[in-house]
Amino acid sequence: MINKINKEIKLFISSIDGIEKNSVSEICEKFKTSISESLKNGHITTNVCMIAGSILKSNPKKLATDLHKRISDLKIFENVDIAGPGFINITLKREDFLSTLNNIYEKNVNYGSSDFGEGKKVQIEFVSANPTGPLHVGHGRGAAYGDALSRILKNTGYEVEKEYYVNDAGRQIDILTASVIIRMLKKELNGFFPQNAYRGEYIEIIGEKFGEEIRFNEASNLINNLPSDAEDEINEIITSLKTKDLMIWNKVKNHSLSIIVELIKEDLSNFNVLFDEWFYESSLGSIKESNSEISSSITKLSKDGIGYKKDGAIWLNTESCGDDKHRVLVRKDGRATYFASDVAYHKNKIDRGFDKLINVWGADHHGYIKRIEASVEALGTSKDKLIVKLVQFANLFKKGKKIKMSTRSGDFYSLKDLIDDIGADAARFYYLSKQADQHLDFDLDLAKSDSKENIFYYIQYAHARIFSIEDKYKKTTKKQIASKTDIKNNSYSKCDELIHEISKFPNLVLKSSNSLQPHLIVFYLRDLSQLFHSFYNDNHVLSESEENIELIMFCLGGVKQTIANGLGLLGITPMKKM
Repeated sequence: MINKINKEIKLFISSIDGIEKNSVSEICEKFKTSISESLKNGHITTNVCMIAGSILKSNPKKLATDLHKRISDLKIFENVDIAGPGFINITLKREDFLSTLNNIYEKNVNYGSSDFGEGKKVQIEFVSANPTGPLHVGHGRGAAYGDALSRILKNTGYEVEKEYYVNDAGRQIDILTASVIIRMLKKELNGFFPQNAYRGEYIEIIGEKFGEEIRFNEASNLINNLPSDAEDEINEIITSLKTKDLMIWNKVKNHSLSIIVELIKEDLSNFNVLFDEWFYESSLGSIKESNSEISSSITKLSKDGIGYKKDGAIWLNTESCGDDKHRVLVRKDGRATYFASDVAYHKNKIDRGFDKLINVWGADHHGYIKRIEASVEALGTSKDKLIVKLVQFANLFKKGKKIKMSTRSGDFYSLKDLIDDIGADAARFYYLSKQADQHLDFDLDLAKSDSKENIFYYIQYAHARIFSIEDKYKKTTKKQIASKTDIKNNSYSKCDELIHEISKFPNLVLKSSNSLQPHLIVFYLRDLSQLFHSFYNDNHVLSESEENIELIMFCLGGVKQTIANGLGLLGITPMKKM
């Protein structure tokens, strides 16, 4: 119906005396026709006369009067009103209003979907935590956000690929490998453990699973005369271990990495997050290999004059995108920086032909955006192809106390602990309950409570309650839920607010997709559930007349399907019983 109204509006705009083509285009681009917030403003509202008045320097009320006549003369609406300074509010005929329910039953699980994305290819890279230990609860918010976003984009017509970037090269993996080896040598080293090594039971378990005993001649020499500084200490231990036996070092490194990546995959699977691709940083090759992806990227930047040599190092000019200084790609000692790997990785992603690249990063990476944008532009692609979404870490509280999230110390609450404690669905819901770039305080005790303050419970209870009502209805009447023919002219109006609310769902999903904001669906489901519970508390559903009950049950089935579809977009399973 909105498309039909917009067609008339565009014809009206084009017919205004003396209007120029560019003005028509500007008005058509800016005006909005949407389902009204409240039934007080009819079913559909448009601000086109306000927009046109501003652009054409005309009186919006005069434009509204002319448009009102044009739409009224169609004689296909119950009522057309002019409101305020120039809004047009439209009330549908009863049969057209109730057709929303028919649409839901016809589309079923696809209600809310669209082909807006037209099959454009989108890659979303998210989580990508260093594989140095199990995922902690701080990683959970990015996992929930990235996965929900991929579901929403797929639902609106995009072809989506989810990718985890495995940082399996560099210093953190060296520290992990050293941590495992030193733990395996704890007897020979009298329990010594470096200050900056990774701790936790998982380090010992990795060592126990290695399958062979590690022996070093004069192992105690590894810890003789170590520097007092924690960073210098771990650096010297890493160097010594590599020097003593590089074969053992690489075996332990690969073994440790394999176990931790499998742990991460298992935790994410239990969190209902599955990736299409696991891209390993090491696959980009070494700067020492002339044909590696990392070398090729730096060579291209240097040839194009954006990469340059200075003081023995290779730099990238990133000022074009607003970065505050130039960035080092290759250090003067010949070692590539993390930034060089990221440049090569983004070139790889660009070369794979995606229309959009979405990076989901922790908020602490804010300062990194400009340099990555600059590298994308330097590689010959518009920075507009790249979208970076920042996710604030969530603060989790249990019994009023903040939960620790440090992997290095070994004393932390893992994502697995969270799933075991409150379930994957409740965890995903609360991670998504607020805009991703805003701070989130997550109360685990509230998430497990059976109260309406627990929004997750409140929404699931609405879905389960409708299942219960349907079950009682079928047992009482021995009838199936009514069909669209049975209810098309029903005048019972107490369901109208619910019908109006569920009619907003497809536009809400599209808005969530366009803005990359899954929390809008959480807010919508909260409001819809509140409306349903109020309706249920105010009306004796199964005591109504047979004709009215048919409409009520048809309506509640639509509400149930809308809640289920909304939860599905968040990666959450709707409950049939509580």
